[in-house]
Amino acid sequence: MLNLPPPPSAADRPSVAQAPLPPPVAPPIAPAIGAGALPAQPSRNSTAALLLPLSGASAAIGSALFNAAQLALFEVGGGSFTLLPFDTKGTPEGAAAAAQQAVAQHAEIIVGPLFSAEARAVAPVTRQAGVPMLAFTTDQTVAGNGVYVLGFLPGPQALRVVAFARSQNRPRLAILAPSDEYGRTVVDYLSNNAPGQGVSIAQLQFYDPNATDFTGPIKRLLGPRGEVGFDALILPDEGQRLRQVAASLATQGIDPAQVKLLGTMLWEDSKPATEPALVGGWYTAPPVAQHADFDGRYAKAFGVKPPRLAALGYDATALAGVVARRSAHDFSPGVLTNPLGFSGVDGIFRLRPDGTVERGYAVMEVQPVAPPREVDPAPAQFQAAY
Repeated sequence: MLNLPPPPSAADRPSVAQAPLPPPVAPPIAPAIGAGALPAQPSRNSTAALLLPLSGASAAIGSALFNAAQLALFEVGGGSFTLLPFDTKGTPEGAAAAAQQAVAQHAEIIVGPLFSAEARAVAPVTRQAGVPMLAFTTDQTVAGNGVYVLGFLPGPQALRVVAFARSQNRPRLAILAPSDEYGRTVVDYLSNNAPGQGVSIAQLQFYDPNATDFTGPIKRLLGPRGEVGFDALILPDEGQRLRQVAASLATQGIDPAQVKLLGTMLWEDSKPATEPALVGGWYTAPPVAQHADFDGRYAKAFGVKPPRLAALGYDATALAGVVARRSAHDFSPGVLTNPLGFSGVDGIFRLRPDGTVERGYAVMEVQPVAPPREVDPAPAQFQAAY
């Protein structure tokens, strides 16, 4: 495991190189993190480019990601690492132009961009230049051949909670999913991977994401005689729609007291405790303690709590900084896909040769009048190399 090294001394603090736009925030305050030995500094800085929407409709989230990247730069970058920020304007054309500028300024690795369409526009530029890219998207179609997607992939999230349910003697799974890209991605992933975890998919139904009545799909989950042939039901949805679907289950003969309801990270911000049917349900989440510590450091530096996505900006920049300090200018696939992985704000993660990311998730249980309870902690390290 490549853990983050200690923050640099006052004499060794990195600086953000001159960027096309003025920095949107003041320099961060130095927090304290754990110690670790480092090799000698290389003679010339490694250079990373940060591609974010610093103007346009998505400037707010772009600014938060930039803040998080600055925090990572301050904490782990050291004197061996230079970060060049570029504005993508939140568009594919802007992202491609930013990538061309970054390559022209000899960037050795690209951090970002944020959106799937931006990543697809940037990929041909970086691949032609032989520069790896750490994109924040969850779009796996762009992954591979030097492009790594760091977003929280829905399929592995679903498999994590489903496998935990299997360990708790709930091997018969039903899936009730919206017929949108997210829902179909979860279904495809579980169909291909759940049987290998000892899980049988007893029933599967989709529902129209624009519907308000879910009676039909829920009834179709039951057998010809109305019997419940499963002991766990995954609902890969969010917000009010998630709560509406869950509330409809008992009226159609599916008792959440008998069938364990499961979810993905979408549950985290969906106020599941406000719907009685979801209380006691399990869902996947990154480790709570590490992310809470990041929230505190970010708030101390910038005066506000960061949005959820800001952690990706921190971890991607920190990964590039750690690699720069340990491997000088070597951002080759063999280094980036170290099977030991990295320890970040959202737990352990490692980049796979196919360009996807593997993460270590915890399983949380919804509580009625308290914060969710961790029922299965995230792993501290990866058990096997791929």
